Amino acid sequence: QVQLVESGGGLVQPGGSLRLSCAASGFTFSIFAMNWYRQAPGKERELVAAAASVGGSTNYADSVKGRFTISRDNAKNMVYLQMNSLKPEDTAVYYCNAEYRFVYPRINYWGKGTLVSVSS
Repeated sequence: QVQLVESGGGLVQPGGSLRLSCAASGFTFSIFAMNWYRQAPGKERELVAAAASVGGSTNYADSVKGRFTISRDNAKNMVYLQMNSLKPEDTAVYYCNAEYRFVYPRINYWGKGTLVSVSS
């Protein structure tokens, strides 16, 4: 049974930091790209950060570059999102996503999300 379980969300003041974690199980973690998406109220879900399955490459949305860092631990089947210098516009539900890109259609698994609120 595939599971992606996010944790680490909460309320933080502007300028603060949070670290999100995603525990994965039920699939071969190392061959999946791991991504963090977010969805703010009234907005579409957007890709925030991505970590490739091979090569160690990462990509970020322009809005979070220099502030967020994605990392993965294939030995522990975990992916993290370190969020620094948080802004009110970072408020959203953050979702962990696992994507296998080498088949068509691509295989996608999703977590249930964790809420991040940035407010004074």
